Amino acid sequence: MPRFSVIVPAYKVQAYLQESLDSVLSQSYPDLELIAVDDASPDACGSIIDEYAARDPRVTAVHLAHNLGLGPARNAGLARATGDYLVFLDGDDTLAPGALQAITDRLKDTGSPDVLVYDYARTFWTGELVRNRLAHKLSEEGPASFRLADRPALLGMLMVVWNKAYRRDYVEREGLEFPPGFYEDTPWTYPALLAAESLAVLDRVCVHYRQRRTGSILTTRSSRHLDIFDQYDRVFGFLAGRPELERWRPTVHRRMAEHFCALYADPRRLPRTSRAEFFHRASGLLRRYRAAGSPPLSLSRTDRIRHTLMRFGVRRTYRTLSLLRSAALAAGRAGVSLWRGLRESALRLHYRVQRLLPLRPELAVFSAYWHGGYACNPAAVEAKLRELAPRMRTAWICGPQHAATLPPQTAMLRPGSAAYWTALARATYLTTNVNFDRALVKRPGQVLLQTQHGTPLKRVGLDLQDRPAATPTTDFAGLLRGADQWDYLLSANRHSTLVWEKAIPSSYATLEYGYPRNDAFHRATLDDVLALRERLGIPAGGVAVLYAPTHRDYRRSRPEHLDFERVLRDLGPRFTILARTHLTYAEAPAQPVRHPRLVDVSAYPSVEELCLASDALVTDYSSLMFDYAALDRPIVIHADDWEAYEAARGTYFDLRSCPPGAIARTEDELVDIFATGHWQGSRSAQLRAAFRSRFCSHDDGHAAERVVRRVFLGQPAAVPPVVPLAERRPAPTASSSAPSSAPSATPEPTLAPLTTPGLRP
Repeated sequence: MPRFSVIVPAYKVQAYLQESLDSVLSQSYPDLELIAVDDASPDACGSIIDEYAARDPRVTAVHLAHNLGLGPARNAGLARATGDYLVFLDGDDTLAPGALQAITDRLKDTGSPDVLVYDYARTFWTGELVRNRLAHKLSEEGPASFRLADRPALLGMLMVVWNKAYRRDYVEREGLEFPPGFYEDTPWTYPALLAAESLAVLDRVCVHYRQRRTGSILTTRSSRHLDIFDQYDRVFGFLAGRPELERWRPTVHRRMAEHFCALYADPRRLPRTSRAEFFHRASGLLRRYRAAGSPPLSLSRTDRIRHTLMRFGVRRTYRTLSLLRSAALAAGRAGVSLWRGLRESALRLHYRVQRLLPLRPELAVFSAYWHGGYACNPAAVEAKLRELAPRMRTAWICGPQHAATLPPQTAMLRPGSAAYWTALARATYLTTNVNFDRALVKRPGQVLLQTQHGTPLKRVGLDLQDRPAATPTTDFAGLLRGADQWDYLLSANRHSTLVWEKAIPSSYATLEYGYPRNDAFHRATLDDVLALRERLGIPAGGVAVLYAPTHRDYRRSRPEHLDFERVLRDLGPRFTILARTHLTYAEAPAQPVRHPRLVDVSAYPSVEELCLASDALVTDYSSLMFDYAALDRPIVIHADDWEAYEAARGTYFDLRSCPPGAIARTEDELVDIFATGHWQGSRSAQLRAAFRSRFCSHDDGHAAERVVRRVFLGQPAAVPPVVPLAERRPAPTASSSAPSSAPSATPEPTLAPLTTPGLRP
């Protein structure tokens, strides 16, 4: 008997069905049966199902003689299910990687509940992935399993069948089945949740819910939307037969009213000829099943009015109220737009006036990562400036959400505020690692320092003119206008100097001083490293691997390169992974893999501190490898798409010819590199030494001081002089605090990593 029966009905989804079936059969937890039901689909769905059944014994093909609809098709799958738990998946949706493993782990942790509710994310045809906005209701805090009375908020989530796993004997005991017609999930999901003796939640995206460009069957205009009334009749019929569930009648009634109002307001669904009938029937059901007493307190005043008008069948008044509300919202938006226009005009005038006033010679303004928090090279320069020139006043441009990252001596400038424009107009020194506002007019006497934020492996600037996949909207003329304002460009090494001066040509002076953000690697002590590891929850004596991939120009969605659960399982209990998502994907939801040895550090403000806390770096083409090399700690490249990356973005050299350590093309190779000890072997050390010599020539712990003395204090020479590589002593690893219990590293016998496909910045 399998652990899971995954039931997939299919009707006119031939373009998506293979992806859906593959997402089930490729799960890392293989103990399943897949029951694929061809609902007499007129396209190739039936033959696709047969092909999968022929090559995988876990697949059962079911063919219906006539098209019966989604509910009866699911029932046909139910009749053949033998698994402990039932999982439903529509034929155009997919299971997220590792979903079934996460579900079975949670079922074990919660005592095999009747129903487990998990999360989903909408996947749009544009490639955008948006997690369910009600995900907070799936918090795993509190009792592992519970009754619905303990978590009534679950009834506020989307009432669908496919975001839950159901214990099969519970479904059979309750006699749950799907009715025909639209909205067939409704009379299944409510009874399943209301009658369950034990429920549990899993705070993880397990289903990717496809949002097709042409919409779904529920967003097509049809009189079949009137089926919703029969479905709610079935729900209240279930409640009528279970007196112990009578307490839920007001809540279900409210959710029904919300459903009716939402459907009636959607212009895509009801034909004009059906709208009056819909309102009349909705009114009848709302009156018939109304429970005594007042509606729940969570109902807003507007919703109370709408529900009341619909219940009494006052259609014209309801329509008038809806029109007035829409008009008020439109007027509000127009008023906001007018106010914003007036405010922007006033600020532009303010900026022009401020530019007529004298510069402030002791004011320096800093910014990093498009007005992000206190970070990177600008932060290191700002700190050193306050140390060497305490008379200087510094200000940092960032939003309020980043205010906590600023040191107390540094003023915050909110982007777009009057103080922001005053500072840009009056400050003598401007420092950033990206670009300032395009409206900036650099005045005579102002000094602009561009620090950049990484050694370029991938192509940049004008070298992207023939790379449309990497730069679909780049304004090269605007790029050069911005560069014409730079007085100084900071470079980490000779390679960077040659790249920047060719890719972004202008009259700036290049300062090949090293990167100030890496100074911390030479200042930190063993105590600092141990304190950082404790703060991050890294077990004492363990190996912490910082995993920091870069973004993909040829993809819109976030790539998932590693199966973290599998990697951690294979590496064993000594290893902890610190996973850091690239800034580009900050708004995209990650797969919230829950594992005690996986720490999501994407929001951690200082990547330098993460480097110090870790024992090794795993990356692909990220420029972080050049900084990490200054620490002289192991680096492993995991590059599974070198050819695609090179074709889309382009690189300045083939990393495979001079990697900073071992290279893995696959997840298996990556695990093997760590399992055999090659990640810290002699060959990896040789590769790293050559890489450091080429790219870390100036990262000696004094880069910020050289920048401040040259740019802010006017000293022409590079002071202090660069410390030779052999004399540098970067921060020790945590293993320096105690004898290592790990087996000695296995010598790497060949130069195989040099011949394997590699990385990019």
